[in-house]
Amino acid sequence: MAGILFIISAPSGSGKSTLVGELRQQVSGVDFAVSWTTRAPRGSEEDGREYHFTTREEFQRMTDAGLFLEYAEVFGKDLYGTPRQSLDDALASGHDLMLDIDVQGAAQVRSKMPEAVSIFVLPPNPKELRTRLRNRSRAEGVMNEGELYRRLSEASREIEKYRDYGYILINDSLPRAVAQLEAIVQAERFYRNGETIAYRSRRVLEVAAACLQSNSQERLKPVLEAFGIDGLTGQQQLPFGDDSDDD
Repeated sequence: MAGILFIISAPSGSGKSTLVGELRQQVSGVDFAVSWTTRAPRGSEEDGREYHFTTREEFQRMTDAGLFLEYAEVFGKDLYGTPRQSLDDALASGHDLMLDIDVQGAAQVRSKMPEAVSIFVLPPNPKELRTRLRNRSRAEGVMNEGELYRRLSEASREIEKYRDYGYILINDSLPRAVAQLEAIVQAERFYRNGETIAYRSRRVLEVAAACLQSNSQERLKPVLEAFGIDGLTGQQQLPFGDDSDDD
């Protein structure tokens, strides 16, 4: 089996890490690239599990040595990078590789590997995103309203990039989004490698096809409008609301 490179991106708090975790439990042969970062661990994060944590100086050394498939500075302060070795290891074992990276890193990877399968995950609306971000901050023991609003503002800018992705998932129901992500992986394996997906093949292919960006405009429209984004141009039009009804 030839390995497939999957890119999954989303605004912070959209649930993509949970989706990837569920996918890896249900679908075999999908490796996950653990990124390197210069930020400090949060909550229960462990080095080598969620991220490899390092210093800015060491990150720069790795960058200079060409060890990253992609890297980017996020929110103007923290560096993140995907180790090139992850892709080499996956290809050597015949496994697929899933990259959980932001829109900057995704653009870098697509420029180098246009055959990659790209998936963008959206939260259903700004209020739900605020709730998820707050819940995560509380779980990590860090509540910072300034950081929350910065991430919300960044989310709208990232969502404008949805047109760069082949598949769109709206994470308003975790079980459904997991099933859609699984269908995308299985469908791509079927189309690219001729891998059998048994008696469910027709349904799996239908679910995956429905997630193609070209087939998602009707589902996308209310989500984009909620974030103040014009569905035709993909550009920010208006602020996406206030925080008055959150609590």
